[in-house]
Amino acid sequence: MVSNFPALTRSKLEILQVNLGYTCNLSCTHCHVNAGPKRTEQMDKANIDLVIEILKQHKVETLDLTGGAPELMPHFRYLVKAARELGVTVIDRCNLTILNEPGQEDLAQFLADNHVEVVASLPCYSEDNVDAQRGKGVFESSIEGLQKLNQLGYGKDDSTLPLNLVYNPGGAFLPPGQVELEAAYKEELGAEHNIQFNNLFTITNMPISRFGAVLLAQGEFYDYMNLLKNSYSPANLAGVMCLNTVSVGWEGNLYDCDFNQMLEIPLSGSHGINNIESARHVEGANKIKGDKSSYHLSDLLSSDLNGFPIAVADHCYGCTAGQGSSCGGAID
Repeated sequence: MVSNFPALTRSKLEILQVNLGYTCNLSCTHCHVNAGPKRTEQMDKANIDLVIEILKQHKVETLDLTGGAPELMPHFRYLVKAARELGVTVIDRCNLTILNEPGQEDLAQFLADNHVEVVASLPCYSEDNVDAQRGKGVFESSIEGLQKLNQLGYGKDDSTLPLNLVYNPGGAFLPPGQVELEAAYKEELGAEHNIQFNNLFTITNMPISRFGAVLLAQGEFYDYMNLLKNSYSPANLAGVMCLNTVSVGWEGNLYDCDFNQMLEIPLSGSHGINNIESARHVEGANKIKGDKSSYHLSDLLSSDLNGFPIAVADHCYGCTAGQGSSCGGAID
């Protein structure tokens, strides 16, 4: 079955989103990467150096670092320093608990010293909901991490250290309104824990990898896919992240987005195709079978992806459903 998701075309590369590997100190139920403590995949130094060279050549504005827990990767700090020396904005997608891990006692200070923007996952302001989704004790550790960041100046109205939180639904439903939920987060976290932050990003759960497998096991996968399709809003197409972002896997291969990376859907330009065979939507449990991306970081040294078609499949409805969803939160 071929997806009927609308065709999209790339614009100028502005954001390089790099998945440094799948090693993580947590195993969250909503994780579309299947990251965890037992995963060992990590980007090597050669590919890290290619990332730095591409930042220079393409004058990339933003380096968005993700994982796993990106901070656990051996070359994380080397890459952050190199990017900041180039004047590139660096985003660290932080799970907060990593700030309390043995050996990471100076991590919060490192982030502040290098003016790294922190985008921190906190799927609820309720301890019960967070622990149910991410593991026992995670909420308490997350609050401790937020307090460390606040003490360094993160999240304050007059600070140059942005701290943004991320909400993911705890099940097969769309996020609530971002503006209203942000206000509730600020009220609850401020009153209960004296925590400040700048913005809340609401992100729709994608029906792939670990979350997709849970949906299939619970018999909710197809209902959730129908929810995404029935909630499609064409106005959100102009704000989807794949237009100006290239996703880089830990092996250095290039993808249109982080979700396509997890499904091993190659860049469309590499095969001159657009709509991808969705294999009866089994992306919820398995990777779409096909060739891996023939584009690597090294190809970006001499290539410009502007104007390339974007590879789309049915999971793309997750970015356009309701208020829309991107790595920067709601679109509309």
